[in-house]
Amino acid sequence: MTDPGAARPACLRDRAARHIGLAGALLLVVAGYLGGALPGATTIRVWNSGTGPLTVVLWLVGTAAMVGAWWVLREGAPSARWAYRTAGLWTFPLLFSAPLGSRDVYSYACQGWVYADGGDPYAIGVAAAGCPWLDAVAPVWRDTPAPYGPFFVLLAALAVVLGGGLVGTMVLLRVLAVAGLLVAALCLPGLARAAGVPARRATWLVLACPLVGVHLVAGAHNDAVMLGLLLPGLLLLVRRPGRPAAGPGRLRSGRAVALSAARLLVAGALLGLAVSVKATAAVVLPFAALAAVPGRPTLPALLRDGGLLAVGVLGAMVVTSLLSGLGLGWIGGLGSSGETVQWTSPPTAVGMVVDYAGELVGRQLGAVPVARAVGLVLLAGFLVYLWWRTWSALRAVDQADQTVGVDSSIDAPVAERRLVLGGAGLALVATVVLAPVFHPWYATWPLAVLAVTASRTAWFVLPCAAASFLALPDGTNVARLVKAPGAVAMTVLVLAAVLWVLLRRQPLPGRPTRP
Repeated sequence: MTDPGAARPACLRDRAARHIGLAGALLLVVAGYLGGALPGATTIRVWNSGTGPLTVVLWLVGTAAMVGAWWVLREGAPSARWAYRTAGLWTFPLLFSAPLGSRDVYSYACQGWVYADGGDPYAIGVAAAGCPWLDAVAPVWRDTPAPYGPFFVLLAALAVVLGGGLVGTMVLLRVLAVAGLLVAALCLPGLARAAGVPARRATWLVLACPLVGVHLVAGAHNDAVMLGLLLPGLLLLVRRPGRPAAGPGRLRSGRAVALSAARLLVAGALLGLAVSVKATAAVVLPFAALAAVPGRPTLPALLRDGGLLAVGVLGAMVVTSLLSGLGLGWIGGLGSSGETVQWTSPPTAVGMVVDYAGELVGRQLGAVPVARAVGLVLLAGFLVYLWWRTWSALRAVDQADQTVGVDSSIDAPVAERRLVLGGAGLALVATVVLAPVFHPWYATWPLAVLAVTASRTAWFVLPCAAASFLALPDGTNVARLVKAPGAVAMTVLVLAAVLWVLLRRQPLPGRPTRP
C-alpha cells in the first residue's frame, strides 16, 4: 500500500505552479514600489496616484497567481524539500520589496523609538511622544498605546538603536520577522510527523501561503516572531518522551526526569515569550498543558507537568516585564487594537447590520460594542468547552487501535498529539473568528497549527486564499470599500453557520437518530 505522505516525483503541474507563483511574487514587488506602503503616502490612496490603476492590476494579478499556485498543490508538494525550495524562491524577491499590505511596520518602529527614547509606549501614543517617523504611521494608530507585549517592544527598540534611522530599523524588523518564520519553518516537519500528517503538505500549506510571504515577510508583521516562538514550544512538548518507569536504573531515570522537567521549562519559556509578543498566543496555553502530560492525562499529572510548564511561561513573562521596566502596562493597550470597525470580524459585522437596521427606523442603537462583547463571551465559553472535549478525548485514548475523535488507523501516541494540536488550532480559529477585529495576517495563526494536524484542508485553506485579497499594497483595507454589503454578507454567513451547527446537533423531524 502506498504511503500518501511519501515524496513523489515533481510533475508538470508542480513545475508550472512553482513558476506561476514566482511570477506572481515578482508582480507584487513591482506593485509595492509603484504604490506600496511607502513612508510618505499615508493620505493618498493607491488608486488616486499616477500609477494607481497599473498598481492595482499588478497587485490583483500577482495575488491571483500566488493564490492559484498555492491552491493547486494544497494536498501537498512533491516533497518537503521541494516545498522549502519553492517557498524560498517565492519569498526571496519579497525580501527586497517595499512594505506590503499594511503600515504596521512603521508603528513598530515608532513604538520602539518611544521606548528607546525613555518613554512608555503603553501610556502614550507615538504622536504625543514625538516620533520622528510619525508621518509614515497610519493615522488611526498615531494616538493609541502599543498593543504588543514587552518582549516585542524590546526587540523593536533594539532594531531602532541598531538601525540608526527609519530604513535601517525597517530592515532589522524584517530580519526579525524572517528569523521567526525560519524557526517556525524548521519546526513544521517535526510537528507534522508527531501528528501523523505528511510533512510535504504541512510545509507547503504554511510557507507557500501568500499571506505569509506578503504580510509576514514583506509586511514584517510581528506575527512571524510569535509563530517562531510558539511552534518550537509546541514541538518540544509533543516530541517529549514519556516519563520513565521506576526501576533499577534509578540514576538514569532521575536524570531523565530532570531533562524532562528542563524541557517543560524551556517549552514554557518559549510559549511565554510568544505571549509577550502577541497576547493571542495565550489561547494555546491550556492545550500546551495537556501536551505536557505524557500518556493518559490525570489531574495530578496535569498539576505536576502543567505546573512546570506554567512556571516557564510565567517566568518568561515576568522576566521580560522586569527587563523592560514596563510591568503589565501592555495589557491595558490590548483594547486599542479593536478601534477599527470592519465587517471582516463576524461579531462586528452583526453589530453593524443591527445598527444599519436601527438607522432605517431612526434609532442609534450602538450595537457594535455589544456584539463584540457577546463575541468575546462566546469565545471564552467555547475555549473552555474545547479544552474539556480535548481532555475527555485524551482520557479515552487507551490503546493504539481505539481512539476517540481521530482517525482509528493511527496509533495512540500520534492520536494524542493530533488531538492536542488540533485543539490548539481550533482555539486559534475561534480567536480569529470571534475577535473584535480581523486583519488578513491573523489567518496565519491557525494556519500554522492546522497545517500540521488537520486531515482535511479546504475548510481553512479557502478562507486564507480569500483573505489574501483583502488588502491593497499600500495597506488599504478592501473591506472598507464595501462596508454595508460586506456586513450583510458576513451576517448571512454567520446565520447560515449557526443554522448548520444546530441542524447537525438536532436532527430534522423524520430523520433517524444514531443509536
